[in-house]
Amino acid sequence: MHRITGKAGGDSLIEMSPTDSFNDDINGYNQHPSSSTGSFQQGQSESPLRPDVCVETCESLNTSLASLAASDHSDSPKFEDQTFERINALTGLARKRALFLKFRSRIDKQQHSKDSVFFRDGLRRIDFVLSYVDDKDGERKQERRKVYEANLVNVGLELETEDKSESEDGKTYFVKIHAPWEVLATYADVLKIKVPFKANDIPENSEMPMNWLSTPFRLPEHIMHPEPDYFTASFDKSKSDFFLIDDKDTFFPPSTRNRIVYYILSRCSYNRDECGDKDKKGIKRLLNNGTYTAAFPLHDCRYWTRSRDANCESERYSLYKHWARFFCFFKEQPLNLIRKYYGEKIGIYFAWLGFYTEMLLFAAIVGTICFIYGFLTYDDNEWSKEICSPDIGGNIVMCPLCDKKCGYWKLNSTCNSSWQSHLFDNVATVFFAIFMGIWVTLFLEFWKRRQARLEYEWDLVDFEEEQQQLQLRPEYETKCTNRKLNRITQEMEWVLDRTPSDIMGKLLFCWATVLLWISLIIACIIGVIAYRLAVYAAFASIMKDNPTSHLQVVGPYITPQLATSVTASCINFVIIMILNLMYEKVAVWITDMEIPKTHMEYENKLTVKMFLFQFVNYYSSCFYVAFFKGKFVGYPGKYVYMFGSSLRNEECDPGGCLIELTTQLVIVMTGKQVWGNIQEALVPWLMNWWGSRKARNHPESLYSRWEQDHDLQGFGQLGLFYEYLEMVIQFGFITLFVASFPLAPLLALINNIIEVRVDAWKLTTQFRRPVAAKAHSIGAWHEILNGIAVLSVVTNAFIVAFTSDMMPRLVYMYAYKPDGEMTMKGYINNSLSVFNISEIPLASMPDEGESPSWFNNSITTCRYRDYRYPPGHDKKYSHTMQFWHILAAKLAFIIIMEHVVFSVKFFVAWMIPDVPSDVQARIKRERYLVQEYLHNYEVEKLKMQLSQNGHNDCTCTAMIYPSIKHEVLSECL
Repeated sequence: MHRITGKAGGDSLIEMSPTDSFNDDINGYNQHPSSSTGSFQQGQSESPLRPDVCVETCESLNTSLASLAASDHSDSPKFEDQTFERINALTGLARKRALFLKFRSRIDKQQHSKDSVFFRDGLRRIDFVLSYVDDKDGERKQERRKVYEANLVNVGLELETEDKSESEDGKTYFVKIHAPWEVLATYADVLKIKVPFKANDIPENSEMPMNWLSTPFRLPEHIMHPEPDYFTASFDKSKSDFFLIDDKDTFFPPSTRNRIVYYILSRCSYNRDECGDKDKKGIKRLLNNGTYTAAFPLHDCRYWTRSRDANCESERYSLYKHWARFFCFFKEQPLNLIRKYYGEKIGIYFAWLGFYTEMLLFAAIVGTICFIYGFLTYDDNEWSKEICSPDIGGNIVMCPLCDKKCGYWKLNSTCNSSWQSHLFDNVATVFFAIFMGIWVTLFLEFWKRRQARLEYEWDLVDFEEEQQQLQLRPEYETKCTNRKLNRITQEMEWVLDRTPSDIMGKLLFCWATVLLWISLIIACIIGVIAYRLAVYAAFASIMKDNPTSHLQVVGPYITPQLATSVTASCINFVIIMILNLMYEKVAVWITDMEIPKTHMEYENKLTVKMFLFQFVNYYSSCFYVAFFKGKFVGYPGKYVYMFGSSLRNEECDPGGCLIELTTQLVIVMTGKQVWGNIQEALVPWLMNWWGSRKARNHPESLYSRWEQDHDLQGFGQLGLFYEYLEMVIQFGFITLFVASFPLAPLLALINNIIEVRVDAWKLTTQFRRPVAAKAHSIGAWHEILNGIAVLSVVTNAFIVAFTSDMMPRLVYMYAYKPDGEMTMKGYINNSLSVFNISEIPLASMPDEGESPSWFNNSITTCRYRDYRYPPGHDKKYSHTMQFWHILAAKLAFIIIMEHVVFSVKFFVAWMIPDVPSDVQARIKRERYLVQEYLHNYEVEKLKMQLSQNGHNDCTCTAMIYPSIKHEVLSECL
């Protein structure tokens, strides 16, 4: 049997048998890469090819038999037959060359199948991939790549390059990176990565009663818990035999491997040693200047099918099947598998999002019940009946709501809005506001417990200190010029040389920029308010005498107030989206200028800036409607104008401003959620549609295997940050203003059920595999949630007191009840004051012809919404005593509600421990075992050393107490 040998890609020697190569079972996809003929094996043959012939063959591959080379890349029977005929027609060296070219192509296909995560030798795992394209500026970039890759090799990484001919576009080179055991062990020691040293011997808690009810929501055990439970300790390279290392190739999971490799890539220089430019360091700068086009770890297989190779993982397929499909929305999330595949940081996010969604279910149920209560008590709404009554509301003439353009109007024209307002403004509103204050506390306290359990299970208990000390940002390290003693670690460390004036100057500049953008938001809100005032007059002029009443279904509901509120809310939403897009780049730019030391510090600084901006951007319009609209109006003849202009401040409907706050909240919150889901799901799908289609058509292509998934910042460096920000803004909507819209938690629940699966689908199918990162909690977002929770109690108390009409109604029913009966009859007439039309200034009187057809000169008075003395009274147009009674009731309600809710919050927080008792026991047990095992390990190791040196008389026993460890060792010595 003759063997043909040659170089493949210039990296390894490949040999094959012409007779065996025609067997698809040997050379096809069914064979594992590692079972192919080894790259460095030297086969035996009857007549081996001479070395000089081999070299000649390798050097002439690209010039001889080009037509055969093209046909050899096709697997169709037609091309196969043509190829065999042409090869059989050849003789001698030409036939050997043709056979080598044909069989080399087959081996390349075999070892680089679409599920391959190994080098060409089939043994070394691909831990990271760099890609680049030659362009006009190729010489400088080629020099950078050459130096950078040489430095990576010096560090200990192993590289293998795929030629651009293997890519689908014919332009892209791929540099595959493998981290051998020595590199992984060294950096695992540096990063203090926790690894198993003993199986967990603590029995699991007994099952919860009625646990069978959750069976439909469970996932298979091998998906929920893909790994056994171990006690873990920080890896120490010098004590590698202390840990449970069965196989060095699989000891560190792929997520840990790519995290270590990225740590090296981020700190490796692309300058020669003689050039001391520290700024030229890290893969991020090489990506920014175009030296490399991408840097990413590989997914383990195609998501729509399980890996054909039994030796390869199929975790991506499992995640897609059990997690990333929408029809799994009612199933639990496989958090342990998510953590294993994507890392702890992404795992914590999905754990928090899932827990938040579960808690929203209870808020949504209570809110829906409150809404149903308002619907069922629809017919008991006495004040709405009076407004709609032709005998009461039809005979009450209201004063114009704006100057000149607005005419007199009858109260019963607001009949529909009054009924709509009752759906949200009823007795259940008070109960729901109190309930949400308690719900927020329960949510945050139970999340602390859930987070503590995850911290233990995922080996993150003491991670924060490690993160602060070890995970320095490469951008910070490149700017450091001096070394300083760290008082905690007593080690010299690099520090940034900045004078106090530089620090103050940058801080002032950064925060001045933030304040400038916040001022821009406030200016936009004032512009929207001016729009509301100006357009209301236009709508009132257009819609006089109800010209929309002829429209079917919606006609009777369209009023100047509704038209103004809806259009203003839509304009405000568009402004919010535009400002968001602009400020995102500004916030990142400002934070980069501050040069934070650690990744955690960077995220915290960016979090504060972005949330402060988003808070003002999203909530300012709601705060205006809730707390300012209709509060500073004045009265006919003495109205208050905005900033001294001719635009009169807005008034609320006789039914109150709550319905307008509900409208504003629904449009902004719903619009944000719909736009967010479109942006997150539809855009990535459209951008990947064509690439995925080509990937399916060319499954053997290396390009389609490694480049089909795009990093659209969905879960890139800042993608997770924006996911948290989106959910926290939603959390503010359902807590800060929930008293005005009890259905807000239901809308949030529906959105989050979709959000979980959209994020999972996007992460699993549309994006490259992100670099694994560690995080022990949701970071600064927890403090922000706490702040929102406290503020929500205050805002909801003020909404019920000042925006809702609940307090005036209660005061009327209990203090001003007619004929001693607790009824709401006569409330509308009591809540409207009287004004003499003749006292209205001529400048603010309606233009001629603006008054409705029913208005005549016999009407001498009009009504307005306030509690003032009528004309002819000694204190005419001054506030009545009822006004002060209502104000006192509002303030009393705010104080009582806040104290009750805060008392319950603090009591609940005190009653619920942050860390479950069983988790505390496990943590103590693990620390105890670490001390015991390490101490015994050291003692046994010392005994062996002494016995080898002839000191066999040492009979000391292993102790488990660190305090006497030194005494034991000194006794042995």
